[in-house]
Amino acid sequence: MDLNADLGEGFGIWRLGDDEALLDLITSANIACGFHGGDASTMHRVCAAAAERGVSVGAQVGYRDLAGFGRRHIAYGFSELRDETIYQLGALDAFCRLFRTRVRYLKPHGALYHAAAGDEAQAAALVAAVNGYDHELPVLCPPGSVLAQLAAGAGLRVVPEGFADRNYLPNGQLVPRGAPDALITDPDQVANRAVRMATERTVVAVDGSVVPCQVESICLHGDTPGAVRCAELVRAALIDAGVTLTPFA
Repeated sequence: MDLNADLGEGFGIWRLGDDEALLDLITSANIACGFHGGDASTMHRVCAAAAERGVSVGAQVGYRDLAGFGRRHIAYGFSELRDETIYQLGALDAFCRLFRTRVRYLKPHGALYHAAAGDEAQAAALVAAVNGYDHELPVLCPPGSVLAQLAAGAGLRVVPEGFADRNYLPNGQLVPRGAPDALITDPDQVANRAVRMATERTVVAVDGSVVPCQVESICLHGDTPGAVRCAELVRAALIDAGVTLTPFA
């Protein structure tokens, strides 16, 4: 099982989360590319730290929305979203090359993640960007989503992802961020959910129902309160359960 986290989401003098501590615990790093979070210096720093630790680097691409942290929907046209995705891929890849590594996958962020899960036009723009930039890049996204279907149809590798620190609805979708029970912040509960995802391939929804969760990677949000403690417990619990942690890319 792969364990990923969203990193490099600060901007300028503002730091969001403890990137270096999380890099000691995860196998894949979704690094912000400067649109929803991050900047050139942050990308440089986090790529260097990831390369030093042998952590796989993925481009976490988002809407051009620093003020809203990429969590506000934007009605992009196909070509604009495709080109801005390529722009972000190239920017992060440049910093990877400084440390003899490269971008190894793409993951959309925030509102774009949710839009591409159900919006064919936005999903198609992401697929076109990956196809044009590097057809070998996997796409990390929700299982069964429109993005997953279009990416697979284009011959791209799809890596289904689950969230240990987010609550799920009975239909398998995430509880919206604005809801009071969207986040799970109890580290023990997060660890238990991660083990269940990895060993039983299921997750318990907010109504108590058991939902299939066929995933190859488990995400922890770097900006979630207590993210480092959660990651420590998740990693230890997965290893104790006999799960081998390794990057998917």
